[in-house]
Amino acid sequence: MMAEAVLIDLFGLKLNSQKSCHQTLLKTLNAVRYHHGAKAKFFCIMCCSNISCDNDNCELETGNGLSALLREFETVSNPSIAASLYTIKQKVDEKNLSCIKVIVPVHRKTLMKAFIDQLFTDVYNFEFEDLQMTLKGSLLKQSTEVNIITAQELEAIQNEIETYLRSLPALKGELTIITSPLIPDTFIHGFTTRTGGISYIPTLSSFNLFSSSKRRDPKAVVQENLRRLGNAAGFNANKFYQIKTDHANDVWIMGRKEPESYDGITTNQRGVTIAALGADCIPIVFADPVKKACGVAHSGWRGTLLGVAMATVNAMRTEYGCSLEDIIVVLGPSVGPCCFTLPRESAESFHNLDPGCVRLFDSPDPYVDIRKATRILLERGGILPQNIQDQNQDLNLCTSCHPDKFFSHVRDGPNFGTQIGFISIRE
Repeated sequence: MMAEAVLIDLFGLKLNSQKSCHQTLLKTLNAVRYHHGAKAKFFCIMCCSNISCDNDNCELETGNGLSALLREFETVSNPSIAASLYTIKQKVDEKNLSCIKVIVPVHRKTLMKAFIDQLFTDVYNFEFEDLQMTLKGSLLKQSTEVNIITAQELEAIQNEIETYLRSLPALKGELTIITSPLIPDTFIHGFTTRTGGISYIPTLSSFNLFSSSKRRDPKAVVQENLRRLGNAAGFNANKFYQIKTDHANDVWIMGRKEPESYDGITTNQRGVTIAALGADCIPIVFADPVKKACGVAHSGWRGTLLGVAMATVNAMRTEYGCSLEDIIVVLGPSVGPCCFTLPRESAESFHNLDPGCVRLFDSPDPYVDIRKATRILLERGGILPQNIQDQNQDLNLCTSCHPDKFFSHVRDGPNFGTQIGFISIRE
């Protein structure tokens, strides 16, 4: 691996006033610069506080070339490892780097790996190298490698990260939840926008609610965004379940065996929040105030044609005895017919459903209205037209046309962020 970024962990370093101390550090940093100078675009030192000396009259400005060399390294000094690594991650992300060499004292390697596992994703490629720096007086506490992290230590690491992420300010404005007046107060529900979270990557900023191996947002950041959503909406973020997307029409009836993937969920359990993801696909929320049951579905163009919305309705009918006329369906923000095209053979299925779902049908890539198609299928399935909301309250804003409000796969490409539609029955 050719490292694009090099991080040196000097967290445990204390310098004394001996010149030899500085010589050792100078030698170490010079060697790193020499080995990685050609490829690496970012050099960073991580330390507990400013690289310090035990002795008051010992300054780094000793004319031994150390201070000049230190200027070529960015120094991140913070007593919290979580804060330091997160700051370094931001710098690495800003430069769009992903191959990182970590030079770390052998006894701290396992600890560093545990923090990195929590704060980074599979987008990054890490390589670890032992930091060799022993000299009388400047001993980096050397000891053998600790290969195991206890459950207690792991919990402490997670707590340190959570506490740090909690302290971060909301980005890009206030947390905003779009709700529908059709759904009564028996339920907590809403659709998220992209503001008020802590995700800083441009396409994920700031209220991204999905972490994957292909994105730079780790689970810890998404979890903090979710915690903030739970606080604002009034649900328990620890009892939160979201669909496992397959762009199909399987539905998980909560309480039964969970399928491997599913684009719908239904429940009648109080205090459990269920959610559908969307970033152009439609997050749909279902509520039956009579039988006190609810559902969510993720409906992209494939799911729409496969009837995922009616599959969710039918699960509520068979499982909870819901009546068609009692079920309320709200379509969250999605891509509009202004921005969404499909190859003609795929668009043909929508044209067959209703010609009004397609614009410029004779072109190679006609524009398709997945919202209109969803409403038609729901009405044909027996849902009352007045019980379907797909307009107003910002619900019908096109995700692709509103970069200030929504994430969009069509607009942002593979690094897109995710918003959700959620619902729960109040406890």
